[in-house]
Amino acid sequence: MPSRKPATASAAAPADARDEWLQLDRQLCFALYSSSLAMTKLYKPLLTPLGLTYPQYLAMLALWETDGKSALSVGQLGQRLSLDSGTLTPLLKRLEALGHIERRRAPDDERRVDIFLTPAGRKLRRLALDIPGQLACAAACDLQELAELTQRLHELRSQLAAASGSA
Repeated sequence: MPSRKPATASAAAPADARDEWLQLDRQLCFALYSSSLAMTKLYKPLLTPLGLTYPQYLAMLALWETDGKSALSVGQLGQRLSLDSGTLTPLLKRLEALGHIERRRAPDDERRVDIFLTPAGRKLRRLALDIPGQLACAAACDLQELAELTQRLHELRSQLAAASGSA
């Protein structure tokens, strides 16, 4: 009678090496998503003294960048923030009601609405100057480390947009 070898684990079908990449904590998408949630939560108490929500703060950042250099249209702002008009319009109405911006039809094209900071909107910028440093402190990073991480994330976003066929 031939000797029979006992079944061993090595005789079982080999595990697919890709399985470990299906763990939640190995997912880049989850790391970005959960980091975004944590970031938004961190910003809330920083923005409360300014009377801004996080999306309003992002809009104000874009407007502060262009203030005095050129008019920024609603469409350009939406593109810059990756927001559609259905999301952006109520946000801008609220900023206008708060007295931070004015929306005006462009004199050369009535279809275009340009956004301008008011004196109150400009003053708000001075109140926001310490926010990046507070974020760096909370992240236990210096501003240079945050700048490098931000740059890498911009590169990642561009690569992902190119891969998905969007700009």
